[in-house]
Amino acid sequence: MKYAIIDLGTNTFHLLIIEQNPDGIISLFKTQIPAKIGKAGINQGFITEEATQRALIVLRQFRQRIDEFGVELSNTKAIGTSAIRNAKNAKEFCATVKKETEITIDIISGDREAELIYHGVRQGIALGEKISVIMDIGGGSVEFIICNASRIFWKQSFEIGGQRLLEQFVLTDPISPSAIRRMNDYFQEQLLPLVNAAHQYAPQTLVGSSGSFDTLVDMDFMHRLGHLPSPSQTGFEIATEEFYRAYHLLTTQNHEERMTIPGMIELRVDMIVPGVVLIDHVLRSLNIQQIRSSTYALKEGIMAWVLSA
Repeated sequence: MKYAIIDLGTNTFHLLIIEQNPDGIISLFKTQIPAKIGKAGINQGFITEEATQRALIVLRQFRQRIDEFGVELSNTKAIGTSAIRNAKNAKEFCATVKKETEITIDIISGDREAELIYHGVRQGIALGEKISVIMDIGGGSVEFIICNASRIFWKQSFEIGGQRLLEQFVLTDPISPSAIRRMNDYFQEQLLPLVNAAHQYAPQTLVGSSGSFDTLVDMDFMHRLGHLPSPSQTGFEIATEEFYRAYHLLTTQNHEERMTIPGMIELRVDMIVPGVVLIDHVLRSLNIQQIRSSTYALKEGIMAWVLSA
């Protein structure tokens, strides 16, 4: 049986096509394409007409791939996250997508998104029994899950994603020191529930899932080894010294300079700036010394959900 999983992120749409057979699960195809549905409207709670058209272009490509691989639409699961769930015109957006592509979008809550991210990350790395905090930086929201391999202790989704931060704080290129200070003040206020939960559960490791963390891993590999990691590797360690080397580069260089950093990709070149400011804040606020990363995230969690249904 073949299945298609679509993660309609605020910045990027992901497609994963898998086949389940008696021997297990085979990944047939995966891709990610920027649709930027949060651009210019996310902080107003609106998906613009331009964003809708970008979404349709990507989803028509996804529909073509789904048909090429012979996946039934009944076995296609498309999940809408922050930009869609908070949009005043979400119903109209989903209806347009359904009319143009026949793809039905299921909008999930931030709490459910955090839960699915946990189930995805748990497939990518061995969490162990020690307590970690998973952090997934999306374009619209950021999910935190305090957990170990066997259970979730606490989880929450915060509407402080990269696109929101970019439009609210990153008004110069490179980002100004005053903008970084304002962002840290904002995080201190917004993330109080996380800090309180961390006091209770004392996570020792930050586990970043997908997105900006993938780029930080690629930058690390290119800096230390001169090549990108194997696509088959799903779990990584990022030394704190390497994170702060990257942090310094990303917060002091402009767009063109950041694009020349080995391991950087166009998709992430701007949004990673508020991303690393947030990561730095979390490391300091929670007094965490170890950083790990998983390439598995929401779409793999959705896969687990689909296959268990």
